[in-house]
Amino acid sequence: HDLEPEVMVKAVQAVQEVVDVPLCIDSSVVPALIAGLKAAGGRPLINSVTGEEERMEKVLPLVAEYKCAVIAISNDESGISTDPKVRFEVAKRIVQRAESYGIAREDILIDPLVMPAGAVPGAGKAVLDLVRWIAEELGCNTVCGASNISFGLPDREAINANFVAMLIAAGMTSAITNPLKPELKKSIMAADMLMGHDEDCMRWLRYQRKLAREAAAAAGGDAPADDRAARRARREA
Repeated sequence: HDLEPEVMVKAVQAVQEVVDVPLCIDSSVVPALIAGLKAAGGRPLINSVTGEEERMEKVLPLVAEYKCAVIAISNDESGISTDPKVRFEVAKRIVQRAESYGIAREDILIDPLVMPAGAVPGAGKAVLDLVRWIAEELGCNTVCGASNISFGLPDREAINANFVAMLIAAGMTSAITNPLKPELKKSIMAADMLMGHDEDCMRWLRYQRKLAREAAAAAGGDAPADDRAARRARREA
């Protein structure tokens, strides 16, 4: 623990040398969180605060002081409840405490906690219900480890892709996923388009053209006709 603040600063500096996106500062050690927040450029995200009284007292003042966002996990001193209503009440309590520090609701990303469907019956429905309640009643953003749902089951990629699409339909605003999985990326983009988050379906159309170009290149064939026409128009211009 004594070394963690120093290690955190080095880690933040190393990551910021290669990317210019906001960082998520993750540590159970509060001095390390502070060190990471000071070293981070832009507006970071803290992972995380729970409904435990001690954790709220330590983390929420940092969120307010550094004007960052925070992941709020729906468990407290009693652990993780299998009852979605209990988890919702924990989330609500965190939000109310955060507001007492002047933290805006949109800066709170509630993690409703995804449990493995193979071990906890109804785990998927519980999270979908929670996401709807959080969006409608609390007005907060949401995040989750989506792939937890398929743990221990075969064909995890198919389960994860379908689950993420269902989460988007329920109102989930972000998720921890592998963006390099083609099936998952396609599912996310299709769900975004169907939910009206993709104006004129343009992201979906551009993505499909990109896939067509890649497939043609892999096969050693020609580019799609619309791309060939676009190149001819550029040459003629």
